[in-house]
Amino acid sequence: MGMDKDWAGARTHNEKVMVALDVDSRRQALALAEALQGSGCWLKIGLELYALTGLELVETFKNMGFSLFLDLKLHDIPTTVERTLKVLSSSGVDMVNIHCTGGYTMMARAAEVCHQAGIKVIGVTVLTSMGPEDLRELGVQASPEEQVVNLAKLAKKAGLDGVVASAQEAAVLREQLGPEFILVTPGIRPPGSAQNDQVRVLTPVEALQAGSSYLVVGRPITRAADPRQALAALWE
Repeated sequence: MGMDKDWAGARTHNEKVMVALDVDSRRQALALAEALQGSGCWLKIGLELYALTGLELVETFKNMGFSLFLDLKLHDIPTTVERTLKVLSSSGVDMVNIHCTGGYTMMARAAEVCHQAGIKVIGVTVLTSMGPEDLRELGVQASPEEQVVNLAKLAKKAGLDGVVASAQEAAVLREQLGPEFILVTPGIRPPGSAQNDQVRVLTPVEALQAGSSYLVVGRPITRAADPRQALAALWE
């Protein structure tokens, strides 16, 4: 019975993890999915894997029992984004994303299309690889946290289900946007692991405590000798 409870608890935590399949071959993606099957985690298909396989693996992963986040960060004129999402939302994925900096109209039309299809759509605020100097180079004088909050409020107004933001902003976003707003947080690193190209990072437990809904974890799991054990180790 104790083992059953432990497994149930681990699965509940794992259901908050989106494993980023940032790999350069179909074979690697399938091997990772097989290693993680039944663990409860989501899979995230990003630009690299999408460039290799398109939507080919969506049905395969769904048949394996995974929830899927299609992370393409669409950013274009409203009509182009709307038409693209009509195609993507019929593929079987559970969540997609767009850039908040595409503006209110683009986000509102994206929300309408996705909600008609029964999937979630979230907005990218400020990439977790960016710090204050990066924003200033773009002409944005606000701090990363201020810019994230501004964009997240606009996203909610436009009808998006949530945003992508650093876990460091999760607490203030949760406070200002309420308990139901989805917060997907990349830049998650287990204690002692390398930050790589991420600037604004937290550990998994810190991120959940701050209010994150889902944690995006890539290299600490996908480059581990045993991905399933690496997933379990997030909670140790």
